[in-house]
Amino acid sequence: MNIPNLTKQELYTLLSQRFDTQEKRLADIPNPALLLNASDAAKKIADAIRTNKKITLVGDYDVDGVSSTAIMVDFFGSIPYPLKTIIPNRFRDGYGVSPTVLERIDADLLITVDNGISALVAADICKERGIELIITDHHTPGDILPDATCIVDPKLKECSYPFSEICGAQVAWLLLGLVKKELALNIDMKQFLDILAIAIIADIMPLIDINRTLVKEGLKLISTTNRPSSVIIRDRLGKSVITSEDIAFQIAPRINSAGRLEDANIALEFFTAKDNYTANKQYELLTQLNDLRKETESKITKSAMDSVNEKDLITVVSSEGWHEGVAGIVASRLVDAFGKPAIVLSEKDGIAKGSARSIGNVNIYELIKANKSYLNKFGGHKMAAGLELKAENIVAFTKAINETANAIDPKDFIAKDSICGILDMDDIDHDLLSLLESFEPYGEANARPSFLLKNAEVVGIKLIGADKSHSLIEVRQYPHQKKTLEIIAFRTIFEMPEERKITCSYTVTKNEFNGKVRAQLLCNKIYY
Repeated sequence: MNIPNLTKQELYTLLSQRFDTQEKRLADIPNPALLLNASDAAKKIADAIRTNKKITLVGDYDVDGVSSTAIMVDFFGSIPYPLKTIIPNRFRDGYGVSPTVLERIDADLLITVDNGISALVAADICKERGIELIITDHHTPGDILPDATCIVDPKLKECSYPFSEICGAQVAWLLLGLVKKELALNIDMKQFLDILAIAIIADIMPLIDINRTLVKEGLKLISTTNRPSSVIIRDRLGKSVITSEDIAFQIAPRINSAGRLEDANIALEFFTAKDNYTANKQYELLTQLNDLRKETESKITKSAMDSVNEKDLITVVSSEGWHEGVAGIVASRLVDAFGKPAIVLSEKDGIAKGSARSIGNVNIYELIKANKSYLNKFGGHKMAAGLELKAENIVAFTKAINETANAIDPKDFIAKDSICGILDMDDIDHDLLSLLESFEPYGEANARPSFLLKNAEVVGIKLIGADKSHSLIEVRQYPHQKKTLEIIAFRTIFEMPEERKITCSYTVTKNEFNGKVRAQLLCNKIYY
């Protein structure tokens, strides 16, 4: 590997080059009216409120969908105006505004958040029943659009909103800004930024442009707001400064676990809790579900790993009995392990449902779309998608999607979090932590910098965690050094190599414990 040595100054210059424009302020967020159809949708919602019409909201069971729903609930609650909310149950209802969900709806106006762009059947049913349908979504539209009253989606071809890589909660939040204006309400839209930041991070939106600004402000708000859910988040994390990675690795999985394993309303009740006691109780429930999710995911990942055909460019694995709620996470694990996009399918009663995750610059949505003739339905975006097909079509679909993938440039399969350089271990100090902190929030399109540790001496290894499945590796960079550092390798049982040497990539994060701050090294990949 031809990796350069880096000083702190060189690292600063390297990270500065990621941002080609001056950092945006909240005041620089483009006018929501630039979102195609958003002004019309806002007028419809405002008129429905003025004339006391029955309004129902249909959300989604992932973090973005629950966050979108929570923001809507809070907004309508502060008017106040009665809003009926439905978050479909993954197992009973399936995704989005399905016919089973519509059976439970008695409304004059139906609004979707983070779903609906593919709800062709639902739109027709709404029309038959005289229900006005406003779709707000951010997923890539198909060739045919639902026959809805209004569709607000930055991915619509005719939409000229200046930054289209926004999540469902952002679309909902921007639309509510226009509703506020229509009704001349005195509502501070900044109060929702804590929930909005969680949605942006969890839905893996690129942390550049307005997303970077919103996440920065939202993370600050989590540390200061009296919203019970945010109070509990900061109390449970025990940190004075909440980072995007805290949300990505600690909070988002908990919120997601409700919809994955049981019912997303558990997570909605956490976000909309009126007091700290209720928020804490819901957080406990989410933690228990997340622990169960980890256990379930671990078993299925092991089984899925054994099913992988390593010759395929696109991994497709399926089985009966796999829990469909963890398919997306298992797909992510396969992507990490094999360095290629993965599709994980759960079979039941002759139908296979599942999730896809991508890598590098491979557009998994377009790959799936190119082979839609094998599918019952699909939806998603560049890095993640959901799909359903008859189990009998899995083999043909696998062959077809791999044939399509043959046309992709091999460079597109390279993961984006490439190594920046080699740091001297003496440079891993508080100054480095401050430097790295100045470029936060890290995430999609602004990955936390990764460094290479080359042929370092392994001083000792400890297995840690409740099930001893993680390794704490003590290393020394050069034989003459007294200083040693510890690297944590999660989900890895690392055994002492014969030559007592290790080469690995790692990231540096800040560890706060009992008021003490130190650098913590997290292993990305070990090169054997």
